[in-house]
Amino acid sequence: MLIIACISAHGFGHGSRSAAVLTALAALRPDWRLVLSTALPRSFLELAMGAVPFIHRACRWDVGVVQADALGSDPVATLQALEILEEQLPAQIEAEACWLEAQRTQTNEPILVIGDVPPAAARLAQRLGAPLVWIASFGWEAIYGPMGPAFAPWAERSLAWYRQGQLLIHCPLAMPMDWGIPERRVGLTASEPRLSAAALAALVCSLNLPPERERCVLISFGGMGLDLAAAPLQRWPGHVFVGSDAALAQHPNGRCLPVGLRPLDLMPLCGRLITKPGYSSFCEALSQGLGIHLVQREGFAEAAVLQVALQRHGCHRLLSRAAFAAGDWELDQPLLQPSHSALPADGSRQAAEAIAVFAAAIPHRDAGP
Repeated sequence: MLIIACISAHGFGHGSRSAAVLTALAALRPDWRLVLSTALPRSFLELAMGAVPFIHRACRWDVGVVQADALGSDPVATLQALEILEEQLPAQIEAEACWLEAQRTQTNEPILVIGDVPPAAARLAQRLGAPLVWIASFGWEAIYGPMGPAFAPWAERSLAWYRQGQLLIHCPLAMPMDWGIPERRVGLTASEPRLSAAALAALVCSLNLPPERERCVLISFGGMGLDLAAAPLQRWPGHVFVGSDAALAQHPNGRCLPVGLRPLDLMPLCGRLITKPGYSSFCEALSQGLGIHLVQREGFAEAAVLQVALQRHGCHRLLSRAAFAAGDWELDQPLLQPSHSALPADGSRQAAEAIAVFAAAIPHRDAGP
C-alpha cells in the first residue's frame, strides 16, 4: 500500500496531527509506504515522524489563512495567495499524479490519498482514481465562510471537494463538518513523549528546571511565534519558561527547548502551557495532563470553537492578548476545571485502525503482462 498524505502547511498543527496518526499506522502496517506531500519543512517532519521512514514531496496544497502574526490574520493577503495557488495547482497535480503512477507501476501497490485537510487532495485523488480519506477537525469552508463575501466562492469550492472523500476521520475539538460522507469519530490525536525517565532527569539538570512540575511552564505560539524577547517573564521569577523561541534565552528564567526535542517531549516535566488556540497543542497538552493558559485570538473561526472545547474538556485559564502582553498570566491562580469529562487519549490509534481497515479493502491492480 502506498499512502500519499497531502498535509496543510498553514501551521505545524496539521503536520503534528498527521504524524501522530501516520506513525500509529506504521506500527500497525510497517510494510506500507508513506509519502508526506507538504510544504512543511523536512526538518519538522523528521522530528515529528521519529524513526518512521517516509518519502517527502515538497508540495503546497492549500493556503489556509495568511497570518499577520501568531494571533492575527491577513484576509487581503489570503485572497491573493489563494488566487496564486489556484493557478499553480493543475501543473502540480499532474506532476504528482505522474510520479505516483510511476511508483504504482513499479510495485503494483494500491494508492490511498489522505488529506489533512487541503481541498486539493480531492483533485489529486480524482486524477489518480484513488480513494480519499480526510483527517480533520474543520474544513476550510468553515473558516472562509465567516470571512466575508469575497471568500464565499472559496468556501463553496472547498465544501464540494470535501464531499468527494470516502471516509472522514472526525477528530475531537471540532467545528461542524457537514460533508455527507461516512465518518469515524476518534479521541485526542497526539503522539507520545519519547524521553525515558533517565533522560528527563538529565534534562532537569542540564536546563536547571524546578523540581516542582507546577513551576515549569511551556510557552508556545506555533511556527510564527510572538516576540518573547519582550515578554514580561520577570513578573514570574518563581517559574521557569521553556519553549522553542531563541529569545527565551535572553531571560534569566527562560530556557530554549534543546534541538531535536518536541514540546511534547518536555510535557512530563511541565504543569502548564501558555499558548494560542491550536488543535494539536491542545491534544498534546490534554493527553499529558497540562493546564492550558489560553491567549485568546480574533479573526479565525476555529479559535472560538477550540476555546469552548477547552472549557468543556480541559483545566484552563483564559487570557486576553492585553493580559498576556502585560504579564498577567494568572500562574498563581488555580486552574478552572472543565465542565465535562476528559476526552479519550488514544485517538491516533483509533484513526490508524480505521484507516488500516479502509485501506485493506482497496483492490490491487492487475500486474499486467
